[in-house]
Amino acid sequence: MSASQTSDVPTLLVKIFGKDRPGITAGLFDTLAAYSVDVVDIEQVVTRGRIVLCALVTQPAGGAEGELRATVHSWAESLKMQAEILSGTGDNRPRGSGRSHVTVLGHPLTAESTAAIAARITATGGNIDRIFRLAKYPVTAVEFAVSGCETEPLRTALATAASHIGVDVAVVSAGLHRRAQRLVVMDVDSTLIQDEVIELFAAHAGCEAEVAEVTERAMRGELDFEQSLHARVKLLAGLDASVVDKVRSEVRLTPGARTLIRTLKQLGYQVGVVSGGFTQVTDDLQERLGLDFASANTLEIVDGKLTGRVTGEIVDRAGKARLLRRFASEAGVPLAQTVAIGDGANDLDMLNAAGLGVAFNAKPVVREAAHTAVNVPFLDAVLYLLGVTREEVEAAGLT
Repeated sequence: MSASQTSDVPTLLVKIFGKDRPGITAGLFDTLAAYSVDVVDIEQVVTRGRIVLCALVTQPAGGAEGELRATVHSWAESLKMQAEILSGTGDNRPRGSGRSHVTVLGHPLTAESTAAIAARITATGGNIDRIFRLAKYPVTAVEFAVSGCETEPLRTALATAASHIGVDVAVVSAGLHRRAQRLVVMDVDSTLIQDEVIELFAAHAGCEAEVAEVTERAMRGELDFEQSLHARVKLLAGLDASVVDKVRSEVRLTPGARTLIRTLKQLGYQVGVVSGGFTQVTDDLQERLGLDFASANTLEIVDGKLTGRVTGEIVDRAGKARLLRRFASEAGVPLAQTVAIGDGANDLDMLNAAGLGVAFNAKPVVREAAHTAVNVPFLDAVLYLLGVTREEVEAAGLT
């Protein structure tokens, strides 16, 4: 039956709860089948070995409701379970316009923070239609299906709440596009990898502290990136080119990076990186990780030595956003279906240009400007923002 066909039809809500075991769902519907009822809706959840199974069915014909009730109760008691049956009319009330997925990440997720998020959803005019757990470790991730309010005001309201209660919240519009093929583009330094590549080079040149100070100021947005890049690279002049292989071997992937990329590729996503670092490292990462796109600055090498200069187009804040658009065009993916991940001020244009911009363990200025923030040290937590569950990842052997 369609929603219009069931709007005035007498219905029964049959609720079964107790210890879970195989065959409960089949047993309930075998019992109901004897009364030739139609199924309008089904919901089932299992938590810590306890099942709650709800079936919304049409009222049986010929005044057999009393018999149906007695039969269902008798069946449930035979399994040492409980049954509750409520009479009513029609289906669930229509959901309000404006539908969103709200993903909440907690480490841990407390009752207090969950209450605050739920209250803010209600205050924004939203209704929570469903709640579903996406992951239980290394973080707890739950998804709320919300209707009744538009995505942007809900995102704004929850971003403010999240910053005060210590959880990460992402709000994306519901719809078919969420499952469409997408493009994910990441920053490299302190996002895909744990290191700042220029600092690894600087350690070999004996100027690590000086370079690190300039890098930190640039990431906070206190210095023009291009000027800071030239100043730092100049300190590397004279290094032997063999240092490139040493730096490549020193690069440490962020926990969860391989899982994130493998899972995205398995789902048909295209994945790229843009970096204010150097092609001498990103080209190696592209090959090792099977990335579709990669772009970065290039250290000039002459006669086997670093010259202290970079060549070609500079990948800076504006350049990262420009490359995101270029990659999206080459991938055939609308910009609205792209995801960008970064941590520094030079990622902001890219994060704001993407359909979903994720600040990953980012500086405060970046967290405040991005669509959402992830503040746990596991890059694969981004999967939960896309509605991918930990169980799906593990079942595919991608961890």
